[in-house]
Amino acid sequence: MSRRIAILTPDPADRDYHSRWREVFEEESALLRRAGFAVEARAWTDELDGFDLVLPLLAWGYHRAAPAWREAVAGWAARGLNVRNPPDVLGWNVDKSYLGRLAESGAPVVPTIYVDRVDEAALHEAAARFGSAELIAKPRVSASAWMTIRWSPGGSLDGAPEKPAMIQPFLESILDEGEPSLIYFAGAFSHAVAKVPSPGDFRVQPEHRGIIAPYAPAADEIAAAETVLAAVGEDLLYARIDLCRDATGKPLLMEIELVEPDFFLSGDPGKGAAFVEAVVGALAN
Repeated sequence: MSRRIAILTPDPADRDYHSRWREVFEEESALLRRAGFAVEARAWTDELDGFDLVLPLLAWGYHRAAPAWREAVAGWAARGLNVRNPPDVLGWNVDKSYLGRLAESGAPVVPTIYVDRVDEAALHEAAARFGSAELIAKPRVSASAWMTIRWSPGGSLDGAPEKPAMIQPFLESILDEGEPSLIYFAGAFSHAVAKVPSPGDFRVQPEHRGIIAPYAPAADEIAAAETVLAAVGEDLLYARIDLCRDATGKPLLMEIELVEPDFFLSGDPGKGAAFVEAVVGALAN
């Protein structure tokens, strides 16, 4: 009998259910089916008993229901479901305050201030501390640049986060060099892409017309990514490490995506072989 794998998808009640998740599901599931697995799409809000492995790879929109997500993750752990990445990782990776913990463990992280509320006073204080004329503010629980603003003194707060947030200096390199994303499976580097914003924008995600292209990471970017993985210190099936260079040219961690990252497998020279091999290993163990 084929081993059963569930790939978690958006909650049908969330607007991301009407996004492009289906095309990504078809890409990922086709690889796993060719390897002999039975693959099903299941909303992350569904019951998940009976699967040999649960992959939360397309649980897009969970950030708009963070309390329900944490409750679901705790339930999976309590029932002993084989969820990878592990449930504890799926819990802490939701809140981007993890960047502070990784920085304390030696990871090269974009300087970040955490605030309960984004207002003029908090932004001016951050600008002074960072010595930066431009800032990025986004929710601590967020995805796909949701409620993310680029701000400079005198700028509008329209669209700013309404709940606990993080403030970072805006790194100019993202406008031309983009945001390199390094993808790892079972701790080993697989491939990378560069995500560059469309002219006039600063957001790199496909949902915002970001331009995605295969990318050959430099040695210092590989070193930065592996330092981040060492700081995480978890047994990860997959990780996507998003970097950006600061004004000195040093690569810094923007985010490490451990819940539902797009792997951009169309840019993988290995055509997804490392992804499938990692899944085989997760089932064997």
